[in-house]
Amino acid sequence: MTAPRVLVVGASMGGLRAAEQLRAAGWDGGITVIGDEPHMPYNRPPLSKEALARGVTHAAVAFRLRAGCADVDWRLGRPAVGVDLTARTVRLAGGESLSYAGLVVATGLRPRRLTCPGPSAGRHVVRTLDDAHRLHAALGPGRRVVVVGAGFIGCEVAATARSLGAEVTVVAPEPEPMHRPLGTDLGAALRRRHLARGVRFELGHTVRQLIGDRQVAGVVLDDGRELPAHAVVEAIGAIPNTEWLAGNGLDLADGVRCDALLRVESRPDVVAVGDVARFANPRYDDVPRRVEHWSIPTDSAKHAARTLAAYLAGSADRASTPFAPLPTFWSDQYDERLQSYGAPGLGGADIRLLEGDWDADCAVGYHRAGALVGVVALGGRAITLAAKYRRELIA
Repeated sequence: MTAPRVLVVGASMGGLRAAEQLRAAGWDGGITVIGDEPHMPYNRPPLSKEALARGVTHAAVAFRLRAGCADVDWRLGRPAVGVDLTARTVRLAGGESLSYAGLVVATGLRPRRLTCPGPSAGRHVVRTLDDAHRLHAALGPGRRVVVVGAGFIGCEVAATARSLGAEVTVVAPEPEPMHRPLGTDLGAALRRRHLARGVRFELGHTVRQLIGDRQVAGVVLDDGRELPAHAVVEAIGAIPNTEWLAGNGLDLADGVRCDALLRVESRPDVVAVGDVARFANPRYDDVPRRVEHWSIPTDSAKHAARTLAAYLAGSADRASTPFAPLPTFWSDQYDERLQSYGAPGLGGADIRLLEGDWDADCAVGYHRAGALVGVVALGGRAITLAAKYRRELIA
C-alpha cells in the first residue's frame, strides 16, 4: 500500500514554506514539491533590484533549506498540467501521474504580455531567475530601455536600469506611477524622484506596436509617436497559474477561490497559498481577493499547512481560526524605500499625509469609512520605522 503523501504544486517561496510548515504542523508523511523551473526555491524580489544590477546567480538568491525538509522529494522542471480532485491525482508534463492524500496549490503567477504586433527579440519580463539574467545582459550605459507599466516591477526595473546608466522611459496608462495602490499624491512624489534621476515618463499612454525586424528597435505609442529602444520591459501585471486546475468545477476567475481556512472551495484535502489564492480577509470585509505581497506566501503557508495537517490527522477542529493577515510589502528604488502595511488600495478615497512632506520623507495613511486600513512610508529608515509603529492602528 502506498504511503500517504502531500503534493505541493509550485516550487517557489510559497511551496517551500508550505513544505516547512507541514512539518512544523506535525505531518510526518511524504511531501513532494512539483515545480516548472529547474531551480530550487529562491527569493524573487531582488530580481528587479540589486540582483538585476549586479548580475544574477542562483546562490545569491536561493533560500536555505531547513533540516526538517531534508526528506522532501523535489520534482523540478516538470510542471503540473492537470489534476483530478475526485481521484486525487496530479498529472505532470510527460504523462506521469502522482496520487495524494493532501494537495497544496502554490503555482503563483506569470507575467502578462503585450498583445500588440512586432518582433519578439528584445522583449523582457522579470519573474524568474532566467528572466533577470537575460535583462541584465541588455542593460548598461547608453542603452535605451522602454519600461511598459508603472507598477512595482516597472518602477523597480526603471530605477535599476537607470542606475546602470541606461536611458529609461516608462510608459503607462495611469496618471501617476503605482497609482492604483498609492493614489495620486504619493504616486506623483515617486515620479518626481525618478525624474530627478533622469527617468522619462509617458503617462496616460499605451503601446500600440513594437517596431523592428527581428529585434525590437522601439515602440509606437497610441498617439503615433515612436520611442527608440534596445530593450522593452513588459511590466503590465500578472496572470494566476490555474490552467492545470481546470475541469474540476472550481471558481478560477482570478486565482483559486478559497474559504476562510484557505481550503480550495472548502475541500478539506486541498489548500492554496501565496498570490494564486483568492480569499476574504475578515480584517477588512468578506470580498475574496488575491494579495500579491511578499508576506503572503509565508503567512498563508503557515495557516494552510495547519488546516491541511489537521485534516490529515483527523482533527480538523484544530484549524478553525480564519486567515486574517496584515499584508506588508516594500519596494527599494534608488536609495529610498517604499514600505507598506495593511491594504492601502482599499482606502484610496481618503488618503491623508500623516508625517513629513510629499517631496521629502513622508508617511501616508489610507482610510475607509474613517478607519485606517493602510500606512505607506517613502524615504529613509526613520520614516519607514514610523510607519511600522503605526501598523498597530490599522483596522
